[in-house]
Amino acid sequence: MAPHIVVVGGGFAGFHAARRLTRLTRGRARITLLNPTDYFLYLPLLPEVAAGVLEPRRVAVSLPAALPGVRFVLGNATHVDPHRRTVRFEDGAARTRQLTYDRLVITVGSVNKLLPIPGVAEHAHGFRGIPEALYLRDHLIRQVELAASADDPAECAARLTFVVVGAGYTGTEVAAHCRLAVADIVSHQPSLAGVPVRWLLLDTAPRVLPELSPRLSRTADRVLRARGVEVLTGASVAAAESDRVRLTDGRVVPTRTLIWCVGVRPDPLVEDLGLRTEQGRLVVDEYLTVPGFPDVFACGDAAAVPDLTRPGRLTPMTAQHAVRQGALAARNVVASFGIGKRRRYKHHDLGFLVDLGGPDAAANPLRVPLSGLPAKAVTRAYHLLSLPANRARVAADWLVASHPPAVGLGLASPVSLNDAINTR
Repeated sequence: MAPHIVVVGGGFAGFHAARRLTRLTRGRARITLLNPTDYFLYLPLLPEVAAGVLEPRRVAVSLPAALPGVRFVLGNATHVDPHRRTVRFEDGAARTRQLTYDRLVITVGSVNKLLPIPGVAEHAHGFRGIPEALYLRDHLIRQVELAASADDPAECAARLTFVVVGAGYTGTEVAAHCRLAVADIVSHQPSLAGVPVRWLLLDTAPRVLPELSPRLSRTADRVLRARGVEVLTGASVAAAESDRVRLTDGRVVPTRTLIWCVGVRPDPLVEDLGLRTEQGRLVVDEYLTVPGFPDVFACGDAAAVPDLTRPGRLTPMTAQHAVRQGALAARNVVASFGIGKRRRYKHHDLGFLVDLGGPDAAANPLRVPLSGLPAKAVTRAYHLLSLPANRARVAADWLVASHPPAVGLGLASPVSLNDAINTR
């Protein structure tokens, strides 16, 4: 019988691992992809979904359609037994089921990082998937409409105050894109003419985008401040309530919107494995193999992959690394069957891209710093090339309109941060 390869997780690493496996095995192995959704999410464009620039289906790529020859199983992995070579999961009908494997590739990715701050889990909006992005857009529209009909000026001001926590990639892009989107929504409310809209971006780091070069950080900071975003570095939220947040500097900000973009941590499945971890990530060697288990591979955000370009450090949790690690994991899995030779993972960063909405972006492709329209062109070209599908539709959305008329979807209840963390 053909060997069975199971890939757990359909994010950047899992998607590219499964796709490469189909090409390398050429039908000589059974490949199963287990994922809690039936689509691959192109996460970098999610802020544009929240802002209404892109339709949600543009960033969702059907796994069954994009991976012919791969058996897709809808389910959430709950336990892996590397000794018995089994993966237990809960399927879409809430039934507990099990897969057996000859080779396993763990690519479960990451989830929102929740800090023990009073009220955050109950009142903050997570931002990790399409449900959160759609809810956030609906919430922003609702707050503007409620502000327009409010009789109390204090309530109006609170509803038009938006707080984003975390000035990394996600938080910076969410603040930049949604600031423009809300300005457009407000422009269609005559009663709000001249009423100030307040955006705050908080981070305990000394600057926005602390993981990037100071030059790119300054570019993003300049764009945000020019749009009226209050960038508060060295500060965060000390406590949150339904109608206000208290900052670590003692200030109290009345608001109905707290967006949590503090960062991510590896999926809880990694801890459940009971294997050695580093920084919460599953330890692997330079071949992406779990020590002591030559039939188990791991890559992406879930894996502590040694960075051979920076000895002693781990590769960052970025899509750029996840894509390449997934493809290499596939090659090394096939090599474990005696087809080809396994390779070590070694990749130099090609640069970083940050889309700031409108005509603005910051980028350093191949270490060449860019800003404004040149950076925007590079950023959008990169995303179009990286998307596995829907490229024409994404390009059309970008060309047709920046912000279509805002219409709420009538979502009844928010996706809490606790729900977002428990969704894998």
